[in-house]
Amino acid sequence: MNDTGPYNPSLIHDFALWVDSHAWSTALHESLWVYPLVESTHVLTLMLFVGMLAMVDLRMLGVAFRHTPVSEMTARVLPWSVAGFVIMVCTGVLLFYAIPVRTAHSVWFRVKVILLIVAAINAWWFHRRVSRDRERWDSQPKPPLNVRLTAALSLATWSGVIVAGRMIAYNWFDCDRPQSAFITWAAGCAAELQAEAG
Repeated sequence: MNDTGPYNPSLIHDFALWVDSHAWSTALHESLWVYPLVESTHVLTLMLFVGMLAMVDLRMLGVAFRHTPVSEMTARVLPWSVAGFVIMVCTGVLLFYAIPVRTAHSVWFRVKVILLIVAAINAWWFHRRVSRDRERWDSQPKPPLNVRLTAALSLATWSGVIVAGRMIAYNWFDCDRPQSAFITWAAGCAAELQAEAG
């Protein structure tokens, strides 16, 4: 098997094994109270962050809060969304830390990571290009097309992140079950099965 190139399943698997070797990883996963608390906090702060973001996106789509300037909305929700985002990221890292190998080989986790990258690029594009002339459309009930497209992509990607994150809990595509060639490749199952066989 060739493990060279930008997608190296053995490298991902080795990193997950290294994380899994830490005693704190096992302790967090096996904790009766801390793991559920971390998971619940992750979900609640995801709701806070995406909820605040959705309000702004719906305003930029021109379907809600049409008479409130976008700048006023963002000023009101920004502290809440930033707080939600920071806690969401921290708890997300802890969730991966608790179950690194299975998570790293989850197709749903990999889809979630891709969607997070798309959401980050979309946010960068908005702040870099789209919002430069905000004064022109800030108070318009229906902002220009490029603003609405950015908002629609934001809503779509974050909805996908939520769905993919929820699906991580299910074992339909786990490597210890018979899978199609595509799932075996996408989840990096070959690396995990090879490591177990060796």
